[in-house]
Amino acid sequence: MATPPKNESAPAAAGATAAAAAAAAAPAAPAGKSMLGTLLPVVLVVVLAPVVSWVVMQFVMLPQLEKKLAAAGSGAVVASNSSAPAPAPAAEKGKGKKGEATAPSAPNAYQFENVIVNLSGTMGTRYLKTTFLVTGSDQKLNETFVLNKAQLVDITLNILSSLTLADTEEAGAKNIIREKLVNAYNQALGRKVAEQIYFSDFVVQ
Repeated sequence: MATPPKNESAPAAAGATAAAAAAAAAPAAPAGKSMLGTLLPVVLVVVLAPVVSWVVMQFVMLPQLEKKLAAAGSGAVVASNSSAPAPAPAAEKGKGKKGEATAPSAPNAYQFENVIVNLSGTMGTRYLKTTFLVTGSDQKLNETFVLNKAQLVDITLNILSSLTLADTEEAGAKNIIREKLVNAYNQALGRKVAEQIYFSDFVVQ
């Protein structure tokens, strides 16, 4: 009885199929590694970015900001001290009052310093800042103004705050304001004490 011939092509086909499967599986592993390598920097950036930002803010930005604020604060103190009027020499006027920030040494003069008021009709958006010297022939002008300081400051604020922006911009505005203040002071004091006013600062903002 004759035996059927063996199919030698079957093992060859099986070997070819296995080789193809191995070849197909081989690129899969690098692909997985490549995807992991791509995502790793993104994950690191997302995790490390807040940490780096905090470190920069805590150790770089905040110290610089504190130094600037400290420098600005010391500058403001120096400016404030430099604007204060010098005290009157003791030898010049032995009975002169000390500690009056707005009182100059001359007995016939008195200074209103850094008076700030809101201008009328501006809803608090514009203001006037002024410093001026009141003078007269009365040798007790300074003493009189010191004794009546509260009343005269109130009069000054009322007159200046009643001004409008147009009042400060018209021609001869300072002369008109001078006249109003002098008349109001003399009327409040009951006699002619103030005669002239000199502005050293007159700023509208």
